[in-house]
Amino acid sequence: MPSAVISGASIAGLSAAFWLRRTGWDVTVIERAPAFRDGGQNVDVRGVAREVLRRMGLFDAIKAQNTTETGTVLVDASGRVRAELPSEGPDAATAELEVLRGDFARTILDHLPDGVAMLYGDTIDEVTGDTVTTVAGRTLPADLVVIAEGVRSATRDRLFGPEVDRHELGITMVFGTIPRTPADDDRWRWYNTVGGRQIHLRPDNHGTTRAILSYARSEDLTGLDRPEALARVRERYADAGWEAPRILDAFDTSDDVYIDHLTQIRMSTWHRGRVVLAGDAAWCVTPMGGGGASLALISGYVLAAYLTTEEPPAALAAYEKWMRPLVDDVQKLPPGLEYFAYPRTRLGLAARGVADKLLTSRLFAPVAAKLTQVADTDRQLPEILVREH
Repeated sequence: MPSAVISGASIAGLSAAFWLRRTGWDVTVIERAPAFRDGGQNVDVRGVAREVLRRMGLFDAIKAQNTTETGTVLVDASGRVRAELPSEGPDAATAELEVLRGDFARTILDHLPDGVAMLYGDTIDEVTGDTVTTVAGRTLPADLVVIAEGVRSATRDRLFGPEVDRHELGITMVFGTIPRTPADDDRWRWYNTVGGRQIHLRPDNHGTTRAILSYARSEDLTGLDRPEALARVRERYADAGWEAPRILDAFDTSDDVYIDHLTQIRMSTWHRGRVVLAGDAAWCVTPMGGGGASLALISGYVLAAYLTTEEPPAALAAYEKWMRPLVDDVQKLPPGLEYFAYPRTRLGLAARGVADKLLTSRLFAPVAAKLTQVADTDRQLPEILVREH
C-alpha cells in the first residue's frame, strides 16, 4: 500500500486525507497545533465543491452546521439597511452551505475513513527521498507528501524557496468571536466608512457573533504581539462609528482573535518530485477573491482522483492542470476592486453607495450574481477509483 504524509489538518489537508485513504493509501496527517483547531470565521461551499461534498456523502452533514445566516445587507452608520445583496440560489452572497471553518473541518475529520493516523503537535523537519522526518523525531515513509499548511507554510518555503511569489493586497483583516446581543440578527451586516474601513457582523450557530474589521493601505501587523496590534487597530477605528467600539472592546478579551495581512500566493508550479501543495499553501486567494474553502475541498478530490489512474509524476501534473483554471479565475481581481471595496473619502463613499444601489437592483441582478460564482466550471470532475478497506 503506498504511503502519504499530509502536513496540515484543515480543509485541504483533511480532504486529501479522506480521498487518498478511500483510494487505497496509507495516510498520516501531521498538524503543528497540539490539538484540532476549532473556531474560525465563515466559509462556504460553492461551485463544483458542492458535488465533491456529495461524493463524500457529507452534503447534509455540512448543511446541518449552517451558521443560521439568511442574507447579506449593507448598512449605514445607524445600522439601517441601505442595500441588500442577492440571496437567491445556492451561490448567493450568503451561500446555501454557509459554515464556520472549524465546523467544516471538524465534520470532515469526524468522517475520515478508518486508518488515517493523526499526529498533533508536530511538523515536517525534512523530506528526503521517500521519507519524512518530523521535528519530534518521527521518521515516516512517504511515497507522496502533501503540504497543506496554509498561506504562511514554512515547509513550502523550505522546499520551493524562490518559486513562492507573495502578492500583498494591502488589506488588514481582524477576525474574532464576540458576545451576541439582542440587536444582532440572522443577516450578514456590512458597513463601509471613510478611510478605507469596513466592519462586518455575522451570526453563527454557537450563540455568538463573528466580527471582522477590515481596512486598506495598511501596515502588516502579523509580526506584532496581540496587545500592540489591537492598539493600532483601535487607533485606526477610533472614529469609525456603528459597532466599532463594541467590537474593539470585545476583541480585547476574545480568545480567538486572528489578524491577517491579505497575501495571495502565486506559484509557477505546485509540485516537485513527489511533494505537492494544496489549498492556501499553493494558491491563497484571500477573502478578496473568495472561494478558498471550496478550492481546498476540491483539491483533495482531484489529487486523489488522478493518483488512481496515473503514476505520481503524471498525476501531480494532471492535478495542477485541472485545478489551475479555477484558481486563476479567483486570483485575477478586477482592476480597482480595492478602491471600490474600501472607499477612502466621503466622495468615494457616496459613489460606492450609488454603485451598490445599481448592483442590487433588478436590472443588474445577473451581474451581481456572477460576482459570487467561484470554484465553478463546465468541466467534469475526474473520475475516482474508490477501494474498500
